[in-house]
Amino acid sequence: MDRTLQEALNKESALINKLKSLNTVLVAFSGGVDSTYLLAVAQETLGQNCQGVLARGAMVSSQEEIEALSLAERYKYPVQVIDFDVLNIKEFRDNPPNRCYFCKKKLFETFLKWSKRKDTVVIEGTNASDALDYRPGRLALQELGIVSPLFEVGLTKPEIRILSELRNLPTWNKPAMACLASRVPYGDPITRELLEGIARAEAVLKQNGYLECRVRVHGNLARIEIPSQEFERFILEATEITARLSELGFRFVTLDLMGLRSGSLNPI
Repeated sequence: MDRTLQEALNKESALINKLKSLNTVLVAFSGGVDSTYLLAVAQETLGQNCQGVLARGAMVSSQEEIEALSLAERYKYPVQVIDFDVLNIKEFRDNPPNRCYFCKKKLFETFLKWSKRKDTVVIEGTNASDALDYRPGRLALQELGIVSPLFEVGLTKPEIRILSELRNLPTWNKPAMACLASRVPYGDPITRELLEGIARAEAVLKQNGYLECRVRVHGNLARIEIPSQEFERFILEATEITARLSELGFRFVTLDLMGLRSGSLNPI
């Protein structure tokens, strides 16, 4: 057996043992690679002692929510939807560098209150690869006692994709997801209209086949990030895409020559 696969399977065994030790869990589910894999393994391991919960709010596009709930229905995952008014959090609207801390704190406090059984452990899908990026929300999770099983057993993003494919999960090759607010430079106020505009702009790109994309917003300028190998095709379609983004209110539309990269606004 391939060494990489064997290491991933060993970590999955450790994950299963970890879940068994928790006994009853509430899984924070978004429909992304990590939370889908975690929910799948938890459901298989704990059965009725596993419940998923999905937060509906302005930080996630409606399309992502539809895809997540469709996935849950297809695999019969028990997922409850909770409305979460993220824009009611002043620190989220003000958008400081540690914005994610305040959002995660309020979100998981909501999950903890929602959980009906006192012995239920709230778990979420942070993985070992996330330690390489700026993640202020991790502190909030630690303060609240939220468990991150994938992180604890050392499962990396590539390993989770491998194991997801073995389980025939359609998310195994799904592009990484991120809160829509991550497209806004720190310090720029966040509004519902801004987030909706970002979601619509990225929908335009995805409709044109750019499944991995980010539209970073700097005032009335849209800075598009896509993989560099798609630049040539994008240039041929630039007129059409620019026109559609202009209709959304962007005065300037640019292509970032550094390509798609996670957390590109963090260094700023």
